[in-house]
Amino acid sequence: MKLRKVTAASATIFALALTATACGSDDGGDSGSGDGKKITIGIKFDQPGLGQKTPQGYTGFDVDIATYVAKKLGYTEDQIEWKESKSADRETMLQRGDVDFIAATYSITPKREEKVDFAGPYLLAHQDVLLRADDDKIKSPEDLNSAKLCSVTGSTSAQNVKDKLAPKAQLQPYPTYSACLPGLQNGAVDALTTDDSILAGYAAQSQFKGKFKLAGFKLTNENYGIGVKKGSDLKAKINDALEAMVAEGAWDKAVKDNFGPANYKNEPAPKIGDVKS
Repeated sequence: MKLRKVTAASATIFALALTATACGSDDGGDSGSGDGKKITIGIKFDQPGLGQKTPQGYTGFDVDIATYVAKKLGYTEDQIEWKESKSADRETMLQRGDVDFIAATYSITPKREEKVDFAGPYLLAHQDVLLRADDDKIKSPEDLNSAKLCSVTGSTSAQNVKDKLAPKAQLQPYPTYSACLPGLQNGAVDALTTDDSILAGYAAQSQFKGKFKLAGFKLTNENYGIGVKKGSDLKAKINDALEAMVAEGAWDKAVKDNFGPANYKNEPAPKIGDVKS
């Protein structure tokens, strides 16, 4: 009787060990080996041209970057689990291990580097201004002094323009960038400002093709990196993948595929570790 109890307990422990091992294999973790069943990647779900969830799947430049990186890490597209990574949640998601890495217009900053590590950068963007295609009045940031500037709730871009460049700009509040576009098109506002890559993504949508243009002001440098958990060995592996993507021409193709209709004059692919201040 005593022997049977010990055997049952041993069997239970053995079963638990097998369960733990099986659960661990589902997580891409830091290995980047592709041995697991999936890898979880954080992206934006609501940014056309960069990271967007559609009925047909996920599209955008960040999605193309992340998919290429995952492939180099040994994962096929059907082994990728996409998870929405809102701006305010990104550091927490990495620290908790909710995702293996994040590619979501994630600018590398000293403050963020205190909490997470970054591979890259993989794109140098700039704060810019989106105008109507036929607008010939706004030729410099100072010309925004007489303009109605779309201000999106939670964004500091428009306020930065008003504080530093055009103090007489009239900020017009809108809930989202998507909501700004019809206003810009019909003249309710004269300009929309955020990162040029984000603006190009919106302008490249089929319904807006040829209706908007980027001013090309390059107001700031925004170095997009791929966020990983602090100390993760994925950083070096992702950097290798990004270098391969540029060398193979896949990076240029991703830019053209996602931003081409907006005539986005992108910067060349940045060198790994070259963060512009």
